[in-house]
Amino acid sequence: MADIARITGVSPMTVSRAFKGDSLIRRETREAILKTAEDMGYVFDSTASNLRSQRTGFVAVTIPSINNANFADTVAGLSEVLAGAGMQILLGYTNYDVENEERLIEQLLRRKPQAIVVTGGKHTPRARRLLENAQIPVIETWDVPADPIGHYVGFSNADAVRGMVDHFVRIGYQRIAFLGGDTSRDTRGSDRRRGFISAMKKHGLDPTRLIAAGTPPISMREGAIAMARLLSDFPDTEAVICVSDLSAFGALTECQRQGFSVPGRIAVGGFGNYEIADICVPTLTTIDARAREIGSRAGSLILGILDGGAQLDHVLIGPELILRQSSG
Repeated sequence: MADIARITGVSPMTVSRAFKGDSLIRRETREAILKTAEDMGYVFDSTASNLRSQRTGFVAVTIPSINNANFADTVAGLSEVLAGAGMQILLGYTNYDVENEERLIEQLLRRKPQAIVVTGGKHTPRARRLLENAQIPVIETWDVPADPIGHYVGFSNADAVRGMVDHFVRIGYQRIAFLGGDTSRDTRGSDRRRGFISAMKKHGLDPTRLIAAGTPPISMREGAIAMARLLSDFPDTEAVICVSDLSAFGALTECQRQGFSVPGRIAVGGFGNYEIADICVPTLTTIDARAREIGSRAGSLILGILDGGAQLDHVLIGPELILRQSSG
């Protein structure tokens, strides 16, 4: 800024005020300063100003997968709301690993975000202490934590799958299986599996048709492999609920490969309402978690807290069961 000030014949303070859009700076002066900065390739460093105001202008976010359409939609919804207030996000990728999440939370908090958004409500004890002591808004998403750290925006993954089981039973299916959710790495997947088991028991049906699908994120290929195992181990299965739409699409293709009609021979359900669910053949019955709304509601909650509004808020999102061709 001293170089720009010397070239334009003003003080460094005037340069700083021009970058901040101070209305007291004459338009001609500000334009000259900005042009000089552009010619020099200079980018205004707001760090010192942010330290004084205690506003860094960004929100830290952790997500378990960067190529998952649901989490991408959540980040997009969050980013859109924050951008309207001149804020940006700093993204951390956990790869469904709570130990990695702990390391990321520590690294992100060192950068002094104004808030932090984490995916899920289950963390290592140390990660939880870091969040509890952060003295900034903490938003847990995609879950309804048993013991919330601060705020949450989410839904019960178990209840969502219970609703799909109830529907399948209502339309006549009894021998129902669940594919995936077999590892503690994906706590939301595990909750979906748990919801399946409890719903089957409620209806007095066998809850043991459980097929492992591997380490998350579960791919289409892994879904196909798991479906082949299901058709071999439990050939009389009437319906299968998959932990995600990607695994469900893999299951659909395996049925086609083996000549099993869907839903004539076996019904298939997924989770997430990905774009592929609406264009595959047959189209896929699934659960819409309203991923983008989770992000936008989290963003609105953060802005309200930072503006001195909501002190503690829990936002419940209502997933929707989307009925399509794969369930009959």
